[in-house]
Amino acid sequence: MPTIAFLANLSTAEHKRRWDLLNEHAPEGVNVVVADPTSSPGELIEALKDADAAVPWLATVPLEVAEHLPKLKLVQLLTAGYDSVDVVGLSKLGIAVANNGGSNAISVSEHAMTLMLSVYRRMMESWDNTRDGKWRDGVDQLPVRTEINGKTVGIIGFGNIGRQVARRLSGFDCEVLYHDTVELMPGRDQELGAQAVELDHLLRVSDIVTVHVPLNSSTRGLMGAREFGLMKKTAIFVNTCRGPVHNEADLIKALQDGEIAGAGLDVLEEEPTDPNNPLLHMPTAIVTPHWAGGTGEGNERAVVFALSNLERAVEGRKMLSVVDPASIF
Repeated sequence: MPTIAFLANLSTAEHKRRWDLLNEHAPEGVNVVVADPTSSPGELIEALKDADAAVPWLATVPLEVAEHLPKLKLVQLLTAGYDSVDVVGLSKLGIAVANNGGSNAISVSEHAMTLMLSVYRRMMESWDNTRDGKWRDGVDQLPVRTEINGKTVGIIGFGNIGRQVARRLSGFDCEVLYHDTVELMPGRDQELGAQAVELDHLLRVSDIVTVHVPLNSSTRGLMGAREFGLMKKTAIFVNTCRGPVHNEADLIKALQDGEIAGAGLDVLEEEPTDPNNPLLHMPTAIVTPHWAGGTGEGNERAVVFALSNLERAVEGRKMLSVVDPASIF
């Protein structure tokens, strides 16, 4: 009987929802177990000893544990990012790491669109004013609000999420540019109404720059002082992938100095962030707590994908969305 182990603490509703989905969708004959990631290495080895696949949620599978799990074939993530696990180390043990196969792409792309609209329309300031009983007193003195219609949007990273952002922008009559180190099959970009360009060109001409890349050595600090300096003073920056993709000190300075006009962020370099982080107190920035992908529909797609990859692993078939260890460097 194949076994899939959910590596999570079930003390929160968010963790429990995913546990319930795993049990609800697991086919007959699949054993679903849970392991507490805060357990000692010995306890984890005992809890995971029969697992063919492990599904960590806000957790990891330590190498000191994995090396004692000869049955383990797959570490299946429920997220697009894979920076929380040692892909290279696990690969050397013969254990594949797979991300969520794009199951959260719609959720994250919708959140990115929400941040774009919220920054452009100064949504939080107007909400604060309304909630405080001031109605429009004061907000009419704010800089003029902006439409997305007709703007140039630059998408850095044109994978599952980046392409879903392009799809959602199609109704806004935008010019969509993208930059990716991986070349698409001919015709795929035109199919989405997007044009491939060099990164510096994208930064110079875009009204909105949104990043959708994995966190690795080549993308850490991808957006820093130089890049923000290339952007238009009227442009806004959106990040829903990983906080260290932008240099936070450089972003704060760019906003304070007026080098860019605003930022919509679901991720920060340190999470949870310091309550005194200047980004939380700037009228030009909106920050949400790294929850772009956690919709009910996205969670369900991720669990279904995890179970299908378990089946592939047990049957010896090629697993999907396996992270290439070479891409980490």
